Amino acid sequence: MKEYIKLLQNEPVLKRLSTIQLIAYFGAWFSNVAIYTLLLEMKVSVEVVAFTAMLHFLAGVFQAPFSGSIIDSVKPKILMLSLIGIQIFATISLLLVSTISDLWLLYTIIFIKMAAASFYFTTEMSLLPKILDGTKLQKANELHSIIWSFSYTLGMALSGFVVYAFGVQLAFVLDALMFFIGFILLYNVEIKVEIIKTGENLLEMMSDTFNYLKREPKAIHLMLVHAFVGLTAFDALVALMVDKYYSSIIAISLALGLLHASRAVGLVIGPMILRRWTNNRGIVWIFVAQALAVWLWAFLMHNFYLSIFASVIVGIFTTTLWSYTYTLLQKNIQEKYYGRIVAYNDMLFLSSAAFTSYMIGHLASLEYSLESVTFFIGAGFMLGALYFKWVVKSQDIEEIK
Repeated sequence: MKEYIKLLQNEPVLKRLSTIQLIAYFGAWFSNVAIYTLLLEMKVSVEVVAFTAMLHFLAGVFQAPFSGSIIDSVKPKILMLSLIGIQIFATISLLLVSTISDLWLLYTIIFIKMAAASFYFTTEMSLLPKILDGTKLQKANELHSIIWSFSYTLGMALSGFVVYAFGVQLAFVLDALMFFIGFILLYNVEIKVEIIKTGENLLEMMSDTFNYLKREPKAIHLMLVHAFVGLTAFDALVALMVDKYYSSIIAISLALGLLHASRAVGLVIGPMILRRWTNNRGIVWIFVAQALAVWLWAFLMHNFYLSIFASVIVGIFTTTLWSYTYTLLQKNIQEKYYGRIVAYNDMLFLSSAAFTSYMIGHLASLEYSLESVTFFIGAGFMLGALYFKWVVKSQDIEEIK
């Protein structure tokens, strides 16, 4: 933890961006718990829950092809402020959703809100390698993931109690307020980065990116490796678990909050435990460990308290997988293509997460048990381990130093 504190002290821009992350992410989880609580209280079908979870990721997929080109040609601060503004408006609009007849509105708002959130995230992750490099960049990515996890932990836990005590409306208001505070903080920060002017329009920039990927296929392989981490899109699975196993023993909002918060505890402590294995050889085994942890969760799922324990174990390996594979991609691409490649990387990651959410609902609707669905997800991480091992052997992958 001392390394992260030192990094923040020496990098004032990263410090301000991290503070904004902490506030914005913390608020976001309030509306997340509120949305799923609202859906379960409406007694919607399994397919609706899964579709809602899928929308959280699908929005980022559609905007990715052109967002990277925009990121590489627009000043990041202006773009990020605009995207936070969209998220504020979308979050306030959630107050209009109250009945099943409003589902179309809920879908629209989620799509807009998450498209802006994904765009913001891609912009920030494209900015980091322009102001940091080497191990500093890796630590910044780890810090980003830890902040996300810390916010996830407290946000999910507290939002469960807030929704239980005061209802979903207050959760949406608090979420919007957090985004507004983040907007003010970002407005007052100075970000100095050079925009590389290419003289190309958006279509030409996209074409140039595809040509680059043909010349550097290792970038495609690294993007696919990172996409395996999208299998951890457990929102639909957790909601269905709560509805099937736990709703009779604990309030829905509390169960959702505690389960997500317990996994987030693992997300926070994971990088500290696994630091010595964060290299190309060690990541293969962390993929394997993630698969085993998911299988353990499937085995203990029927018991609420044991499921909380398993959720912590599942979270331990996820942060390291996410941050290391992301940094490895950033390390192995040219600066000119940061925005575009990161955008396509996020598109693949979000596609993986959306597909996972869809398949959870689809298999559940076909009467597959939630345990078996979870087992399939674990098998995906085993496949990821084999694929990453092949990529390291067959491609010229530069180690993170």
